Amino acid sequence: MIASPTPTTTGPARAVRKAVVPAAGLGTRFLPATKATPKEMLPVVDKPAIQYVVEEAAAAGLDDVLMITGRHKRAIEDHFDNALELEQTLAAKGDTVRLDAIRDPARLAAVHHIRQGEPLGLGHAVLCARRHVGDQPFAVLLGDDLIGPRETLLSRMLDVQGRHGGSVVALMEVPEDQIHLYGCAAVAPSGEDGVVRVTGLVEKPAPERAPSRYAVIGRYVLDPAVFGVLERTPPGRGGEIQLTDALQELAADGTVHGVVFDGPRYDTGDKGEYLRTVVRLACERPDLGPAFTSWLKEFVAGLEDTGGRSVTRDSEDPLAA
Repeated sequence: MIASPTPTTTGPARAVRKAVVPAAGLGTRFLPATKATPKEMLPVVDKPAIQYVVEEAAAAGLDDVLMITGRHKRAIEDHFDNALELEQTLAAKGDTVRLDAIRDPARLAAVHHIRQGEPLGLGHAVLCARRHVGDQPFAVLLGDDLIGPRETLLSRMLDVQGRHGGSVVALMEVPEDQIHLYGCAAVAPSGEDGVVRVTGLVEKPAPERAPSRYAVIGRYVLDPAVFGVLERTPPGRGGEIQLTDALQELAADGTVHGVVFDGPRYDTGDKGEYLRTVVRLACERPDLGPAFTSWLKEFVAGLEDTGGRSVTRDSEDPLAA
C-alpha cells in the first residue's frame, strides 16, 4: 500500500465554505441561441443549467458562491437575485408554487459576481477569484458540467480534502478514444477505496500518450497554493492559462488526490449531450416522468416503424398543454 502524501496544511483542516463557478465562456457551440443568452442559462427542463450547479454546491454546505462571468452574462446575475415585481404578481394571484420556484435561486447561497475581462482560460478564471477566496481552500464547479442531483461527489471531495489537505480533483474513467477531450491524470493507489494519488496531469493528450483513462471532470477542491502557481503559469494549450498545468506542478509535490466518480454526469456544453440531459432529467421527475416516458416510448417506436420520420400529432404530446 502506498502512503498518502503529507498534507500541505498543519493542524485541523479548515472547512471549505466558498465555491467558484467559472461562467465566462462565449458558448459558440450553441449559436445562435447563445448570441444574447448565456449558455449557462439554457433551460434543462425548467431550470437553467447553472442553477443545478449552485444547488449542488449548496447541498454540500458551500454557502458562498462566486460567479466568474463576462460580457453579456447579466442574465446570470439577475437569475440569482430577487425579482420583486414578479414575486408581487405571483403573490397577488396566490401562485405559491411558482413564487417559491423563482425565490429559490436567491435562497441557495450568497452569490457574488465578478468579470473575467478576457477569456484567457480556466486557470485565469480561477485566478480572478483570488481576492474573494483569500487563503482558504475552495471548490470550483464548472457551469456546464452537471452531476446527478442525488450524487454526493462534491461532499466526498470535501471530506478527502479535509482529511488529507492539498487539492482534490474529480476523475472519471472514459473510453480510450475520448481521453483527448479531457485533462488526463496519472495516478497511484492511496490505500482508500475510490481515492487515488494524482502523480501527474496532461491536458487533452493523444490517446497513445495518455497516462491513464482517468479524465478530470468539472469538480475541484483547491488549496489556495494554486493561486501562486497560476500566477507564474504561462499560456499553454490554445494560448490559455490551463488549470491542469498548475495542478501538474502541485501533483509533482504530492499534494493532489483524485476521487473516482462512476455516477451520472451530464455535459450541457455539447448539443447532443444537452438534449440527452434534458430527456434523462425529465424522465426522472415525478411530475413529468411517467407521462413523458410513456410518450417517449411511443415516439421512438414510431420512428422505428416509419424509418426515422416522426408521425406524432400534437394532441398525443403529454406536455402540449
